[in-house]
Amino acid sequence: MSIRPRHVFSFLFFLSFFGFSQESSLTTQFKTDIVLGAERTQEYLPFLKGKKVGVVANQTSMVGSTHLVDALLEYGIDVKKVFSPEHGFRGTASAGEHVQSSKDKKTGLPIVSLYGTNKKPKPEQIADIDLLLFDIQDVGARFYTYISTLHYIMEAAAENNKEVLVLDRPNPNGFYVDGPILQKGFESFVGMHPIPVVHGLTVGELATMINGETWLKGQKKCKLTVISCLNYSHSDFYELPVAPSPNLPNMSSVYLYPSLCFFEGTSVSVGRGTDLPFQVIGSPQIDTGSFVFTPKSAVGATNPKHLGKECIGYDLSLFGLLYVRNTKGLYLHWLIGMNQKTKGDFITRARFFDLLAGTDEFRKQIEKNESIENIQKSWEEGLDSYKKMRKKYLLYPDFE
Repeated sequence: MSIRPRHVFSFLFFLSFFGFSQESSLTTQFKTDIVLGAERTQEYLPFLKGKKVGVVANQTSMVGSTHLVDALLEYGIDVKKVFSPEHGFRGTASAGEHVQSSKDKKTGLPIVSLYGTNKKPKPEQIADIDLLLFDIQDVGARFYTYISTLHYIMEAAAENNKEVLVLDRPNPNGFYVDGPILQKGFESFVGMHPIPVVHGLTVGELATMINGETWLKGQKKCKLTVISCLNYSHSDFYELPVAPSPNLPNMSSVYLYPSLCFFEGTSVSVGRGTDLPFQVIGSPQIDTGSFVFTPKSAVGATNPKHLGKECIGYDLSLFGLLYVRNTKGLYLHWLIGMNQKTKGDFITRARFFDLLAGTDEFRKQIEKNESIENIQKSWEEGLDSYKKMRKKYLLYPDFE
């Protein structure tokens, strides 16, 4: 990976070009006394005793310094198999890469991939279990596919009379709600529910909403139990102890992700194949910028956009951590700015962009050069309706 200064670039000009406020807070106070659902063993171990368990987990499924699967086996729980989502059980596969089913080298347990053509457990894959336990760290964006895996787990359980147990974890972007609501006709694995891009829910709360709103196929409901966190509220800033996927390595990338993921449908790279994934933006088509980077094949990004090509753009890592988090909303200035810089050759994968947005209206607004204020105003009615529904399913004090 190559990333170097392009030329002397004014810090204040950068702020003003992309709409930054110099009054943004530069402090970070992460909540440290939160008890995760997975850490509340006294609450869920009695629930698991005597049952045949399938665990839906990845590298974030930790109980202290021990992986949940290892801990359950030590406690004598009858774990039959592991189901792994996108990026695999150990979290090293590239986005969209086919993950083969296999065996866990440490435990010998069979690992069933829930990605590619097998996103939903087949009846025969769960025939020998009583309960599906879901424990995966989410980042709070509708297009982050772990919540799509949650949906399919619940749907398979409902159809095959199995139980679902969710061990809840805080949402690191759970302190705001923003973006367009997914519209009918734009459902996909990067967006399955009529919720905004930033939904402001933990996986436990979302699971409860999926059941309560009967979004499963055939309007079924699964038998659901959620082990909630302790000492968490949606106003808290929570630092993830384990990177949730290869291209979200730190909190700056996690905060930037909801705003930058739209670039996946454009000609602009978000730094996959560099040391700063989802922290830089750039393209070979751009001739001005403060940083240059060259994407290379890497763990979690075997064939990144603009592989081997020099991209001119911007390093947003500092701003993601110190500024963007404090806006408590999607940051649209980069999309608008890069649309102007690429001079009409911006949105190159229109359908995928629309699936990420959950609507084609957002793309059309950008193509028409509508103002950020008008774009945000067009979301208000949908967000107001969603917020009212959301309140019914909150397990924790809200940010408002």
